[in-house]
Amino acid sequence: MAEGLANDGLSMKSARNHASLLHRLAPSVLLYWLVAVIVALALTLPNAKDLIGPDNDDAMRLVEVRDFLNGQGWFDLMQYRLGIAPGTLMHWSRFIDLPISLLIRFFSLFFDSRDMAEGAAAVAWPLLLVGPLLWPLALAARWIGGIATMHIALGFGVLFVVTCAKFKPGAIDHHNVQMVLTLWVVAMLVDPRARAWSHAVAGLAAALAIAIGAETVPFVAVACICVVIRWVWQGADFASAGRAFGLTLALSIAAAFFVTVPPSAYSAVTCDNLSLGFFSLTAIGGAGFFIIACLPASIGRLGRLLSTAGLGIIVLATAKLVAPQCLGDPLGNLDPLLVTMWLNGVSEARPAWKEIVVAPETFGGYYIVGFFALAVCASRMWMRRDAGLHLLLFMLVAAEWGVSLIQVRNSFFASLLSILPLSLLIADLRKVSGRDPENPSIAAAYILTVLASVPVVWGVAGVLVKEGVGKLDITVLGTAGGAQEVVCGGPAMMKALNELPAGTVLAPSNSGAGILRYTGQRVLTGPYHRNQAGMLAELHVGMARPEDAVATIRQSGATILAFCNSDPQTESIIRLKPESLYAALNKGNVPGYLEPVGGVVDGFRIFKVIPPAP
Repeated sequence: MAEGLANDGLSMKSARNHASLLHRLAPSVLLYWLVAVIVALALTLPNAKDLIGPDNDDAMRLVEVRDFLNGQGWFDLMQYRLGIAPGTLMHWSRFIDLPISLLIRFFSLFFDSRDMAEGAAAVAWPLLLVGPLLWPLALAARWIGGIATMHIALGFGVLFVVTCAKFKPGAIDHHNVQMVLTLWVVAMLVDPRARAWSHAVAGLAAALAIAIGAETVPFVAVACICVVIRWVWQGADFASAGRAFGLTLALSIAAAFFVTVPPSAYSAVTCDNLSLGFFSLTAIGGAGFFIIACLPASIGRLGRLLSTAGLGIIVLATAKLVAPQCLGDPLGNLDPLLVTMWLNGVSEARPAWKEIVVAPETFGGYYIVGFFALAVCASRMWMRRDAGLHLLLFMLVAAEWGVSLIQVRNSFFASLLSILPLSLLIADLRKVSGRDPENPSIAAAYILTVLASVPVVWGVAGVLVKEGVGKLDITVLGTAGGAQEVVCGGPAMMKALNELPAGTVLAPSNSGAGILRYTGQRVLTGPYHRNQAGMLAELHVGMARPEDAVATIRQSGATILAFCNSDPQTESIIRLKPESLYAALNKGNVPGYLEPVGGVVDGFRIFKVIPPAP
């Protein structure tokens, strides 16, 4: 009992020390946060034509938030205006909808216009996240390298924020929140004293990351493996931290599951959001690890290894039993036609081997910094300089960098996590340079290392080599959107659609989110994998002969057809199917079941679908 009271006293003292450190970091974090906000606003607002981000996902998130504010239920994620009736069940989390909704409500107190309140909320949201991003970055860097390393890391953090589209004013997609949570996991795991409460925070952040989006599952899995390995190796010295991580992870994922999943879907298994599959695996893994971390120290390292192997078998068996479909490609069930005509055109979903062919100028910015960080971690492990720390950082950076080889968007995560090992290296080089300031070789090594640690430097260099100075853009690495470039659509086109009777618009999938945002019409397609039926219907209409397309149009329920001959997907159809409906419309040949509405408006030609004769 006395020992327990003593441990409680140490725990309370540890918590006070943490609070004191966080308090001391506050002025630095607030200063860098302010700098990042000022620079981001200066780079974005002067030339902004829209306060909502340019990504389709930003527009779609706004549509979802509007529906939520208009009374759609917390558990009801159906987008009733998207896809084949009755709609498309979205896989996004209300954990993102809620704070954005509250911000819109708040700004509605100051703006009479709904659009202004939404725009203010969209500008504020990513900038508010900068602080929660810089805070764990500062804390982790302070722990692993001291004050100098902390300031280097915060400087890199500001550069990352102002050059990454996910933190630009207007970005209301969920990836910025996922980056914040990922960094909190890393920061808490590098706690040099392996305190219980820091690992509890890591467990909470890991669970929230999964609840917000399945993209972080590989990273969370690797983070869990890191915690387990450390317990196997260190035993009793790490047991308290391990128990805190496992228990908090299990309880947090359970809370997230019951808070966001409707009772009717408790038994459903989906691989793109929090469902029974990810809930059961995470909860069993976390609770199981808590139990084995309670085993007596006398079992030794071999006993810990065997108990971990047993837990691993249980988790794998659960995965095979409950969610076998989630062990492979989450988009493996995508129709081959959609893979060819849609997914291969989604820039942020491109793998590395396609990125280097399609956009070689951006390849270095996406991948070199992460690779550099991995090389630094490996070399420091080889030299046995903080080998345990660099092994941990190597595994966590490698998790995101490896996924980025499959989908380029994860390179943002890898570049963010790379800040920590690279800041530590630069701080050491700075010390060496300070001891011999007249040595040009050391100074050059220091400067080159700093430049090589900034993703945008590689991106800008690539653009300069390929395009020249005229195309220079420091946000070159932040422009990977959720789909192909939007080339059609505008206020006049949306106004024309709003003037038509309410119905369903058949348009290129890349225009769907915008039409939902600006009009009251339904749309058949949007660039989302859960909208397969709607996207396939639009493709089949466009690729069919004019006399055959009418049957699919009527079956889909479309009452309006919006044709854009410069949409990348439409261009592909015209090129591949010269006898198709889209090819005919491109030549001005309009079949009898379509009635033109005006002329070309913002790149679109709008047609009403004439009902069949009685």
